[in-house]
Amino acid sequence: MQATEIFSLSFGALSDRKVRTVLTVLMVLVGSSLMIGLNGLSAGQSAFVNQQLNNLATNVLFVTSGQRTFNVDTTATSIILNNVAVTKIKSLPFVEDIVPEYTGSVTLNTQGRIIRASVIAIDPQKLITIVPNVQYVDGSVVKETDSSAMLVGDSIANPPGATGTLITVGQTVKATYSYLDANGKSQQQSRSFIVSGVLQSTGYNQIDRAVIINEPTGNQIFHKSGKYDVLNVAAQTSDSVDTVQQEITGLYGSTIGVITPKVIMATRLNLTNGNSAFILSVGMIALVVGAVGIVTTLYNSVTERIREIGTMKAIGAQGKDILALFLVEAVLIGILGATIGLLAGIGAGYALSSISVTLPTGGGGGGGGTFAGGVRAAASAVASLPHVAPIFLPVDMIKVWILSVILSIAAGLFPAWKASRLSPMVALRRE
Repeated sequence: MQATEIFSLSFGALSDRKVRTVLTVLMVLVGSSLMIGLNGLSAGQSAFVNQQLNNLATNVLFVTSGQRTFNVDTTATSIILNNVAVTKIKSLPFVEDIVPEYTGSVTLNTQGRIIRASVIAIDPQKLITIVPNVQYVDGSVVKETDSSAMLVGDSIANPPGATGTLITVGQTVKATYSYLDANGKSQQQSRSFIVSGVLQSTGYNQIDRAVIINEPTGNQIFHKSGKYDVLNVAAQTSDSVDTVQQEITGLYGSTIGVITPKVIMATRLNLTNGNSAFILSVGMIALVVGAVGIVTTLYNSVTERIREIGTMKAIGAQGKDILALFLVEAVLIGILGATIGLLAGIGAGYALSSISVTLPTGGGGGGGGTFAGGVRAAASAVASLPHVAPIFLPVDMIKVWILSVILSIAAGLFPAWKASRLSPMVALRRE
């Protein structure tokens, strides 16, 4: 039999069993579209995290008051980060500067709209030490000594979905915040601030979704009593970061937590690799289910077409022709499912990317979930995703397409072999 005849017969057999063919193609489609869509989101997420981390200064270490692990919590015996600790660490060799930081969260009331925002309380002039690419909109003024001045991140001033700018330079906003009093009870107060500046988008979510006030004001409103949440330690160069880390841990031991850019990148890599492995396993399961569907469809087709197979063999068709006939059916199913699945996966990736995923920022004076806490764990760069555009790499899409077709061919091997082995005499005697 010629190749055109085999293709024509295979296509006709699939057309005669439209419902079964469509369902089988759908199984392959689901598996391939899942892999395409999730791979696109994974690549987009990886690029998003890299962009955020690259916006941080590579010579800055983040020092916290203790170390947390999954099994041990050493914060109970951690040191107090106060001015004494600042002076001691600043005296170490290779330390260029220290930017102490208080963290918290507030609810902003502006133009009748309520916005939840993280608070970074530092010397505003030294924000550039942590985020070197920071820029401001026209008219902004950085007032490091003004207790009523507030700098506002881009995503707070221009929240996603808003028709225009919500907060502008010179505007007064009311901030409501919580703190723990001397008895450990949560108290709530409000205070008005004047927006002295609005940051342009830094590309780093923890800054863009925060407001910045000066250090003494943060200490006062959150009742920190001079106990910093984080010390941003700037090493003299990126090459001296590891040396500074060793000096700090040598000075305080396990009572202090030090996170370096290298650790953040390693954590990010582990998260991305784990996420990619999970995505691959989900897609493979879906593709295997599709392959099982092909086996079932073609095996049933062999059973239903025994007399047809016997007739073809009786008029001269060879076993290899019958084998090729059923394998071509499997190939057609794989190609249709993989191709449509590729397009569906791209559409699904963009649809899923439109869903914003933002973890709550935590309340109270302790200020969990802010710039200080989130970045230092590196996970928040992944956990707080305002909008991650999927990235569809041609190489990945080609691999998924080829894998889908190969699995379809593999699934069709046994039914095709079964059909090719049928004896024409036995087949013709079947009712």
